[in-house]
Amino acid sequence: MTILREQLARDGEREVKTSCLGADKEEGNLVGNNVLSLSDGIPPWRKDELAWSFPIDLKTQKILFEVARISEKPCNQVKWLLCNTSYELESSTCDLNSKLLPIGPLLNTTNCKSSGNFSTFLCEDTSCLSWLNEKPIASVVYVSFGSSAVFSQHQLDELALGLELSDRPFLWVVRSNLANGCQAEYPNGFVERVAGIGKIVEWAPQEKVLSHPSIACYLSHCGWNSILEGLSRGVPFLCWPYFADQFYNQKYICDKWKIGLRIDVDENGIRTRHEIKMKLGMLLSNDDLKANTAKLKKMVEESVDQEGSSFKNFRNFIDHLKE
Repeated sequence: MTILREQLARDGEREVKTSCLGADKEEGNLVGNNVLSLSDGIPPWRKDELAWSFPIDLKTQKILFEVARISEKPCNQVKWLLCNTSYELESSTCDLNSKLLPIGPLLNTTNCKSSGNFSTFLCEDTSCLSWLNEKPIASVVYVSFGSSAVFSQHQLDELALGLELSDRPFLWVVRSNLANGCQAEYPNGFVERVAGIGKIVEWAPQEKVLSHPSIACYLSHCGWNSILEGLSRGVPFLCWPYFADQFYNQKYICDKWKIGLRIDVDENGIRTRHEIKMKLGMLLSNDDLKANTAKLKKMVEESVDQEGSSFKNFRNFIDHLKE
Protein backbone atom coordinates (compact mmCIF):
# COMPACT_ATOMS: atom_id res chain seq x y z
CA MET A 1 0.00 0.00 0.00
CA THR A 2 3.05 2.29 0.04
CA ILE A 3 2.45 4.01 -3.33
CA LEU A 4 -1.21 4.55 -2.54
CA ARG A 5 -0.45 6.01 0.87
CA GLU A 6 2.10 8.36 -0.68
CA GLN A 7 -0.43 9.58 -3.24
CA LEU A 8 -3.25 9.94 -0.71
CA ALA A 9 -0.98 11.74 1.74
CA ARG A 10 0.33 14.10 -0.93
CA ASP A 11 -3.21 14.94 -2.11
CA GLY A 12 -4.33 15.40 1.49
CA GLU A 13 -1.31 17.54 2.23
CA ARG A 14 -2.22 19.83 -0.65
CA GLU A 15 -5.61 20.37 0.97
CA VAL A 16 -4.01 21.15 4.33
CA LYS A 17 -1.62 23.66 2.77
CA THR A 18 -4.27 25.51 0.80
CA SER A 19 -6.44 25.87 3.89
CA CYS A 20 -3.70 27.35 6.12
CA LEU A 21 -2.64 30.99 6.17
CA GLY A 22 1.10 31.40 5.77
CA ALA A 23 1.45 27.92 4.27
CA ASP A 24 4.92 26.66 3.49
CA LYS A 25 5.42 26.77 -0.28
CA GLU A 26 7.99 23.97 -0.16
CA GLU A 27 6.37 20.83 -1.53
CA GLY A 28 6.68 17.79 0.68
CA ASN A 29 6.33 19.59 4.01
CA LEU A 30 3.27 20.05 6.19
CA VAL A 31 2.77 23.49 7.66
CA GLY A 32 3.95 23.96 11.26
CA ASN A 33 2.73 21.21 13.55
CA ASN A 34 -0.30 20.30 11.47
CA VAL A 35 -1.33 16.68 11.17
CA LEU A 36 -2.93 15.16 8.12
CA SER A 37 -6.06 13.04 8.59
CA LEU A 38 -7.84 11.38 5.66
CA SER A 39 -10.37 9.27 7.55
CA ASP A 40 -11.38 8.36 11.08
CA GLY A 41 -10.24 4.81 10.39
CA ILE A 42 -6.76 5.81 9.17
CA PRO A 43 -4.10 6.95 11.66
CA PRO A 44 -3.14 10.61 11.04
CA TRP A 45 0.25 11.62 9.69
CA ARG A 46 2.67 14.04 11.31
CA LYS A 47 5.12 15.85 9.05
CA ASP A 48 7.94 13.45 9.95
CA GLU A 49 5.77 10.41 9.14
CA LEU A 50 5.08 11.16 5.50
CA ALA A 51 6.42 8.42 3.26
CA TRP A 52 9.04 10.67 1.67
CA SER A 53 10.22 12.26 4.92
CA PHE A 54 13.98 11.81 5.37
CA PRO A 55 15.27 14.95 7.17
CA ILE A 56 18.79 13.60 7.67
CA ASP A 57 19.25 13.49 3.89
CA LEU A 58 17.21 16.10 2.01
CA LYS A 59 18.42 14.88 -1.40
CA THR A 60 16.96 11.46 -0.67
CA GLN A 61 13.78 13.11 0.62
CA LYS A 62 13.40 15.00 -2.66
CA ILE A 63 13.82 11.79 -4.65
CA LEU A 64 11.24 9.98 -2.53
CA PHE A 65 8.80 12.86 -2.94
CA GLU A 66 9.28 12.86 -6.70
CA VAL A 67 8.51 9.12 -6.78
CA ALA A 68 5.25 9.82 -4.97
CA ARG A 69 4.46 12.75 -7.28
CA ILE A 70 5.05 10.99 -10.59
CA SER A 71 3.06 7.93 -9.48
CA GLU A 72 -0.16 9.96 -9.56
CA LYS A 73 -0.62 9.95 -13.34
CA PRO A 74 -0.27 6.18 -13.95
CA CYS A 75 -2.39 5.46 -10.87
CA ASN A 76 -5.18 7.58 -12.33
CA GLN A 77 -4.99 5.88 -15.73
CA VAL A 78 -5.36 2.26 -14.68
CA LYS A 79 -8.55 0.30 -14.03
CA TRP A 80 -7.28 -1.36 -10.85
CA LEU A 81 -4.41 -1.00 -8.42
CA LEU A 82 -3.39 -4.43 -7.12
CA CYS A 83 -2.23 -4.11 -3.52
CA ASN A 84 -0.28 -6.50 -1.32
CA THR A 85 -2.66 -6.22 1.60
CA SER A 86 -6.08 -7.51 2.60
CA TYR A 87 -9.27 -5.50 2.80
CA GLU A 88 -9.76 -6.48 6.43
CA LEU A 89 -6.34 -5.09 7.40
CA GLU A 90 -6.85 -1.69 5.79
CA SER A 91 -10.54 -1.35 5.04
CA SER A 92 -10.63 2.42 5.65
CA THR A 93 -7.82 3.01 3.16
CA CYS A 94 -9.31 0.67 0.58
CA ASP A 95 -12.66 2.44 0.83
CA LEU A 96 -11.07 5.75 -0.22
CA ASN A 97 -10.29 4.53 -3.74
CA SER A 98 -12.55 2.23 -5.75
CA LYS A 99 -9.62 1.21 -7.95
CA LEU A 100 -7.88 -0.60 -5.12
CA LEU A 101 -7.86 -4.37 -5.37
CA PRO A 102 -6.28 -5.90 -2.25
CA ILE A 103 -5.02 -9.41 -3.06
CA GLY A 104 -2.64 -10.11 -0.19
CA PRO A 105 -0.80 -10.96 1.83
CA LEU A 106 1.34 -12.39 -0.99
CA LEU A 107 3.60 -14.85 0.77
CA ASN A 108 5.54 -17.92 -0.27
CA THR A 109 3.80 -20.40 2.02
CA THR A 110 3.92 -23.54 -0.12
CA ASN A 111 7.35 -23.77 -1.73
CA CYS A 112 9.70 -24.93 1.03
CA LYS A 113 12.73 -24.87 -1.26
CA SER A 114 12.42 -21.19 -1.99
CA SER A 115 14.08 -18.59 0.18
CA GLY A 116 10.97 -16.41 0.13
CA ASN A 117 13.05 -13.25 -0.25
CA PHE A 118 14.01 -11.75 -3.59
CA SER A 119 15.05 -8.26 -2.46
CA THR A 120 18.72 -8.99 -1.95
CA PHE A 121 21.56 -11.02 -3.34
CA LEU A 122 22.92 -11.81 0.11
CA CYS A 123 23.44 -15.48 0.81
CA GLU A 124 21.09 -16.87 3.45
CA ASP A 125 22.64 -18.59 6.44
CA THR A 126 20.35 -21.58 6.98
CA SER A 127 22.32 -22.71 10.04
CA CYS A 128 20.05 -20.43 12.05
CA LEU A 129 17.16 -22.85 11.48
CA SER A 130 18.91 -25.75 13.21
CA TRP A 131 19.95 -23.32 15.95
CA LEU A 132 16.29 -22.34 16.41
CA ASN A 133 15.37 -26.02 16.71
CA GLU A 134 17.33 -26.13 19.96
CA LYS A 135 15.45 -23.24 21.58
CA PRO A 136 12.21 -23.39 23.61
CA ILE A 137 8.92 -22.44 22.01
CA ALA A 138 8.28 -18.67 21.87
CA SER A 139 11.63 -17.78 23.43
CA VAL A 140 13.75 -16.17 20.67
CA VAL A 141 13.89 -12.48 19.72
CA TYR A 142 14.37 -12.15 15.96
CA VAL A 143 16.18 -8.93 14.97
CA SER A 144 16.39 -7.78 11.37
CA PHE A 145 16.33 -4.36 9.68
CA GLY A 146 15.90 -5.37 6.05
CA SER A 147 18.30 -4.65 3.23
CA SER A 148 18.58 -0.84 3.41
CA ALA A 149 18.78 0.45 6.98
CA VAL A 150 22.14 1.56 8.40
CA PHE A 151 23.09 2.74 11.89
CA SER A 152 25.92 4.46 13.68
CA GLN A 153 28.41 2.29 15.52
CA HIS A 154 27.17 3.85 18.77
CA GLN A 155 23.61 2.75 18.02
CA LEU A 156 24.74 -0.75 17.13
CA ASP A 157 26.60 -0.96 20.42
CA GLU A 158 23.45 0.01 22.31
CA LEU A 159 21.42 -2.61 20.45
CA ALA A 160 23.97 -5.31 21.15
CA LEU A 161 24.12 -4.46 24.84
CA GLY A 162 20.32 -4.22 25.03
CA LEU A 163 19.97 -7.72 23.64
CA GLU A 164 22.56 -8.95 26.11
CA LEU A 165 20.85 -7.25 29.05
CA SER A 166 17.51 -8.80 28.13
CA ASP A 167 18.98 -12.22 28.89
CA ARG A 168 16.81 -13.75 26.18
CA PRO A 169 17.83 -15.88 23.19
CA PHE A 170 18.18 -13.78 20.06
CA LEU A 171 18.79 -14.26 16.36
CA TRP A 172 20.29 -11.07 14.94
CA VAL A 173 20.75 -10.35 11.23
CA VAL A 174 23.79 -8.10 10.83
CA ARG A 175 24.55 -7.18 7.23
CA SER A 176 28.19 -6.45 6.40
CA ASN A 177 27.31 -2.78 5.73
CA LEU A 178 24.94 -2.21 8.65
CA ALA A 179 27.31 0.17 10.47
CA ASN A 180 26.90 3.18 8.13
CA GLY A 181 28.13 1.11 5.21
CA CYS A 182 31.04 -0.39 7.14
CA GLN A 183 31.65 -3.71 8.82
CA ALA A 184 29.94 -3.75 12.21
CA GLU A 185 32.05 -4.03 15.33
CA TYR A 186 30.73 -5.35 18.63
CA PRO A 187 31.32 -4.12 22.19
CA ASN A 188 34.39 -5.57 23.83
CA GLY A 189 33.71 -9.16 24.90
CA PHE A 190 30.09 -9.13 23.61
CA VAL A 191 30.42 -12.03 21.18
CA GLU A 192 32.03 -14.25 23.81
CA ARG A 193 29.47 -13.36 26.49
CA VAL A 194 26.43 -14.12 24.32
CA ALA A 195 27.84 -17.21 22.63
CA GLY A 196 25.44 -19.51 24.47
CA ILE A 197 22.31 -17.43 24.01
CA GLY A 198 22.62 -15.45 20.77
CA LYS A 199 23.30 -16.14 17.11
CA ILE A 200 24.41 -13.56 14.55
CA VAL A 201 24.06 -14.12 10.80
CA GLU A 202 24.56 -11.88 7.78
CA TRP A 203 21.21 -12.85 6.25
CA ALA A 204 18.43 -15.24 7.18
CA PRO A 205 15.61 -17.10 5.39
CA GLN A 206 13.12 -14.75 6.97
CA GLU A 207 9.80 -16.41 6.21
CA LYS A 208 11.10 -19.72 7.51
CA VAL A 209 12.51 -18.02 10.60
CA LEU A 210 9.24 -16.24 11.38
CA SER A 211 7.35 -19.50 10.92
CA HIS A 212 9.54 -21.26 13.48
CA PRO A 213 7.77 -22.03 16.79
CA SER A 214 10.72 -20.78 18.84
CA ILE A 215 10.27 -17.16 17.65
CA ALA A 216 8.72 -14.95 20.33
CA CYS A 217 8.81 -11.52 18.66
CA TYR A 218 10.26 -9.57 15.76
CA LEU A 219 12.40 -6.46 16.32
CA SER A 220 11.85 -4.89 12.92
CA HIS A 221 12.39 -1.81 10.74
CA CYS A 222 8.66 -2.03 9.88
CA GLY A 223 9.04 -2.52 6.14
CA TRP A 224 5.70 -3.54 4.65
CA ASN A 225 6.83 -6.96 3.40
CA SER A 226 8.32 -7.75 6.79
CA ILE A 227 5.10 -6.67 8.52
CA LEU A 228 3.02 -9.00 6.37
CA GLU A 229 5.45 -11.85 6.97
CA GLY A 230 5.38 -11.31 10.72
CA LEU A 231 1.66 -10.81 11.29
CA SER A 232 0.86 -13.74 8.98
CA ARG A 233 2.86 -15.90 11.38
CA GLY A 234 1.29 -14.41 14.50
CA VAL A 235 4.50 -12.72 15.66
CA PRO A 236 4.29 -9.46 17.69
CA PHE A 237 6.59 -6.55 16.82
CA LEU A 238 9.10 -4.25 18.43
CA CYS A 239 9.23 -1.26 16.09
CA TRP A 240 12.43 0.44 14.97
CA PRO A 241 11.56 2.31 11.73
CA TYR A 242 14.31 3.76 9.57
CA PHE A 243 12.75 5.82 6.76
CA ALA A 244 9.93 6.22 4.21
CA ASP A 245 6.64 4.48 5.04
CA GLN A 246 8.18 2.60 7.97
CA PHE A 247 7.33 5.33 10.50
CA TYR A 248 3.72 5.32 9.41
CA ASN A 249 3.60 1.51 9.35
CA GLN A 250 4.65 1.68 12.99
CA LYS A 251 1.40 3.52 13.71
CA TYR A 252 -0.64 0.67 12.32
CA ILE A 253 1.30 -1.87 14.39
CA CYS A 254 1.19 0.04 17.67
CA ASP A 255 -1.91 2.24 17.51
CA LYS A 256 -4.44 0.62 15.16
CA TRP A 257 -3.75 -3.11 15.24
CA LYS A 258 -2.10 -3.07 18.69
CA ILE A 259 0.30 -5.92 17.92
CA GLY A 260 3.53 -4.25 18.95
CA LEU A 261 5.42 -1.55 20.84
CA ARG A 262 7.69 1.34 19.85
CA ILE A 263 11.32 1.51 20.90
CA ASP A 264 11.65 5.21 21.67
CA VAL A 265 14.73 7.36 21.17
CA ASP A 266 16.34 9.44 23.90
CA GLU A 267 17.16 13.16 23.73
CA ASN A 268 20.15 12.36 21.50
CA GLY A 269 18.16 10.28 19.04
CA ILE A 270 19.56 7.00 20.37
CA ARG A 271 17.58 3.90 21.29
CA THR A 272 19.42 2.94 24.45
CA ARG A 273 20.21 -0.51 25.81
CA HIS A 274 17.90 0.11 28.77
CA GLU A 275 14.98 1.13 26.53
CA ILE A 276 15.51 -1.97 24.40
CA LYS A 277 15.62 -4.25 27.44
CA MET A 278 12.53 -2.62 28.96
CA LYS A 279 10.42 -2.83 25.80
CA LEU A 280 11.38 -6.45 25.22
CA GLY A 281 10.19 -7.29 28.73
CA MET A 282 6.97 -5.33 28.27
CA LEU A 283 6.19 -6.92 24.91
CA LEU A 284 6.81 -10.50 25.93
CA SER A 285 4.68 -10.16 29.07
CA ASN A 286 1.71 -8.48 27.34
CA ASP A 287 -1.04 -11.03 26.76
CA ASP A 288 -3.29 -8.50 25.00
CA LEU A 289 -0.70 -7.91 22.27
CA LYS A 290 -0.31 -11.65 21.80
CA ALA A 291 -4.09 -12.10 21.55
CA ASN A 292 -4.38 -9.28 18.99
CA THR A 293 -1.58 -10.82 16.97
CA ALA A 294 -3.37 -14.17 16.91
CA LYS A 295 -6.56 -12.47 15.69
CA LEU A 296 -4.75 -10.73 12.85
CA LYS A 297 -3.04 -13.96 11.86
CA LYS A 298 -6.41 -15.65 11.53
CA MET A 299 -7.82 -12.65 9.65
CA VAL A 300 -5.16 -12.64 6.94
CA GLU A 301 -5.25 -16.42 6.64
CA GLU A 302 -8.97 -16.25 5.95
CA SER A 303 -8.52 -13.43 3.40
CA VAL A 304 -6.46 -15.67 1.10
CA ASP A 305 -8.62 -18.76 1.54
CA GLN A 306 -10.94 -19.67 -1.34
CA GLU A 307 -13.84 -17.80 0.21
CA GLY A 308 -11.68 -14.90 1.40
CA SER A 309 -11.74 -11.33 0.13
CA SER A 310 -8.22 -11.36 -1.36
CA PHE A 311 -8.78 -14.67 -3.12
CA LYS A 312 -12.02 -13.41 -4.67
CA ASN A 313 -10.40 -10.13 -5.74
CA PHE A 314 -7.57 -11.94 -7.47
CA ARG A 315 -10.00 -14.32 -9.15
CA ASN A 316 -11.99 -11.33 -10.43
CA PHE A 317 -8.78 -9.83 -11.79
CA ILE A 318 -7.92 -13.05 -13.65
CA ASP A 319 -11.45 -13.28 -15.03
CA HIS A 320 -11.12 -9.70 -16.29
CA LEU A 321 -7.87 -10.57 -18.10
CA LYS A 322 -9.64 -13.47 -19.84
CA GLU A 323 -12.43 -11.29 -21.17
